[in-house]
Amino acid sequence: MRPAIIPPEASQLGTIPWALQMRAVSSEEPGRLVKTVTGAILGSGGWVLSRSASDTGLIDMLFEFERQSCLEIYSILIASGVELSRAAHLQFTDLCQCTRLVRRDCGEEIVSIDLEIQTLPSIEQAAKGTLS
Repeated sequence: MRPAIIPPEASQLGTIPWALQMRAVSSEEPGRLVKTVTGAILGSGGWVLSRSASDTGLIDMLFEFERQSCLEIYSILIASGVELSRAAHLQFTDLCQCTRLVRRDCGEEIVSIDLEIQTLPSIEQAAKGTLS
């Protein structure tokens, strides 16, 4: 887990922004997974800043949410069929534990996650790869 570079005004306000990079895998179809995860993030009060999917099945999503929603976001990723890497699970665990244990209200702090999900390429894409 790596905290983002803290702008001077943020440190004056006492906030510590969280910027996390995570990796995951999924056996879901990429187009469907992007829609499912995007809808779940938006439904939980987060916002998706960017998303893309490549022909090789690699999905890259950049999203943010209020820190108080970390457990809900963690849960919806798992429920969406995303299998987080061990490091990503540890990052989310640290975030949720720190959020729970912090004495002051941290609900307005923003968490930014750059999530890379490797999915299986579609059967058509796999067939094209073997014919080339």
